Amino acid sequence: MREGPRMRGPPMSLPADAFPLRAPGRMQTAWAIAVIALAILAAYHNGLGGPFVLDDASAITENASIRKLWPVWGAFLPPSGTTVGGRPLANFTLAINYALSGSDPWSYHALNIFIHVLSAATLFGVVCRTLARPALKGRFARDAAALALAVAVLWSLHPLQTEAVTYVIQRVESLMGLFYLLTFYCLIRSVESPRPLRWQICAVAACLMGMAAKEVMATAPLLALLYDRTFLAGSFRKAWQQRRGLHLALAATWIPLALLVSSTGWTRGGSAGFNSPVAPTVYWLTQFEAVARYLWLSLWPHPLVFDYGTLLAKHPGEAAPCALLVAALAAATIIACRSGGRPALGFLGAWTLLILAPSAIVPVATQTVAEHRMYLPLAALVALAVLGVHSIARRASWMTFGFLALLLGVLTERRNEDYRSAVSLWGDTVSKRPENARAHCSLGFALYSTPGGLPKAISEFEAALRIQPEYPDALNDLGMALENTPGRLVEAIAHFEEALRIRPDFAQAHYNLGIALTQAGRIPDAVSEYEAALRAQPRYAEARNNLGNILCAKGRTGEGIRELETALQIRPDYAKAHFDLGNAYVQTGRIPEAIQHYVEALRIQPDFAEANNNLGMILCRAGRMSEGIEHLEAAVRTRPDFAQAHFALGTALLQAGRRDEAIAEYERVLQLRPNDPSASAMLERIRAAH
Repeated sequence: MREGPRMRGPPMSLPADAFPLRAPGRMQTAWAIAVIALAILAAYHNGLGGPFVLDDASAITENASIRKLWPVWGAFLPPSGTTVGGRPLANFTLAINYALSGSDPWSYHALNIFIHVLSAATLFGVVCRTLARPALKGRFARDAAALALAVAVLWSLHPLQTEAVTYVIQRVESLMGLFYLLTFYCLIRSVESPRPLRWQICAVAACLMGMAAKEVMATAPLLALLYDRTFLAGSFRKAWQQRRGLHLALAATWIPLALLVSSTGWTRGGSAGFNSPVAPTVYWLTQFEAVARYLWLSLWPHPLVFDYGTLLAKHPGEAAPCALLVAALAAATIIACRSGGRPALGFLGAWTLLILAPSAIVPVATQTVAEHRMYLPLAALVALAVLGVHSIARRASWMTFGFLALLLGVLTERRNEDYRSAVSLWGDTVSKRPENARAHCSLGFALYSTPGGLPKAISEFEAALRIQPEYPDALNDLGMALENTPGRLVEAIAHFEEALRIRPDFAQAHYNLGIALTQAGRIPDAVSEYEAALRAQPRYAEARNNLGNILCAKGRTGEGIRELETALQIRPDYAKAHFDLGNAYVQTGRIPEAIQHYVEALRIQPDFAEANNNLGMILCRAGRMSEGIEHLEAAVRTRPDFAQAHFALGTALLQAGRRDEAIAEYERVLQLRPNDPSASAMLERIRAAH
């Protein structure tokens, strides 16, 4: 067994080879994984019911590529310009979730937690086997499994991890982290195994899958070589001589990564890259503060902020203290990594700084600071803390680790409470970052969707615009809120137009302006706006659906039906498009096809009262009276104030000879609409006939 350089420390009474190199037993491993899983479930159980937020919309609810698993390659072709752009493996896992629960978030959260459990279990394996290597076993081999469990549990329960676990789309971070750790686990096993090739193949496969999850995986081949030199071979020369083929194969995974990044135009849809709206020098200055903040939050996780906005350093002097800190850490890492230094400590420093490097070097316009980036780097800091405390406190350290695990678990559970709703999450963010315009805008959008929240939503949108007057998203969202406020349609149109002045290709603003112009009776202008939305975003199903409805209403039924059919090709699960296409087919006498689409709309959305009403009326006209009455009853059961459905049900009941029930339905119509002439006339006819 080759012996690598030892970590410096106080002399021990036992020599470095006093303990044989052995892996934890199966029962020991099983118990460790069980403890990890139970701890994570206890801390994250209240995160299962959280809603989709922020980038979840574009990557999940608006992502057509995840809506079917067959043919399977479709799920590996994510749309560019979203969080999953150029990250096909992450997109495929979302497709699995969509197959399980559609747009219900529970399965997405469950899989995120499961990935976190797997990552923590893999971290346990990596740390345990690393502590048993010759470089460290003289100090830690006796307690390797217990120390590895402490590292895995404390890492997995740290509140700083909540963003990578509870925020659904940041699965890209935790999924990449899982395969990053698996790469190292397989590397270690390849050295220990009498048949190393299969483990080497697994290491390369894990590295490749990580590249398909997130670009930060690019650092894995470099750190794998450093790990080999530090803990396995003892020097770069020996590592290269013994495992040259493996390290070349790991480096070769940069080629598919480059292809994936190029598929997004090298800019991730304009959100990242050196041509992004954020100047590289300003971004780099900001990253000194970001890294310093991450390190502080690792030690003291408060306050945690979901969205820092586009935080940017204003001048070099502002970043100087943090830059000095980061530079000192980098210098200490380099010195420690050198021969004769403290290579184990150097590796922990390199792990932290190298994994943070890609997101610190390549400008990201949407998030200059993001806590989820510490998902993997935190492992090195936790390992350093656990081994340091154990070296000093020995037996007393176990009580310390137990107390910390309990404390961190409670803090994580409390942090997950902030994710229970979009309003609570964005409200927390606004309270901590009141200067964040996007947080105000997002809080407004969350309030907009809650009963009675419209006035507060308008206030938040206006607050966002006071901070950032030319903020097209806030202008668009304020326009939506004003559009739904009586008497403010003209203001809404003005806000949509202002948003489009700033961002002419803003598809959603074109779409919302089209809706507002339709309400204002400016139909030709509305058509133009829907067409502009589709030029900017050809797969905008809602815009195609609305355009199709307008064309049908103008008598251009053939063109309208084509638009509606295209909307359903883009979004097969779009219930309203099925309903609207059913209506269009009724107009053209294609009754069997209309029935099929009403049925499909109800399969997707069982409480769709209008679809039940229209299907019920058609079935009654077709002589299928009992089926038609069932659907009409479902319509009024779902919407008791649906006067049209009550009238249709009354007519159907009268035709079926159920006179008293018909009278009750017509009377209900008059309760809802006292001056309804049709209901009054029907009641007079019934009473006159008897």
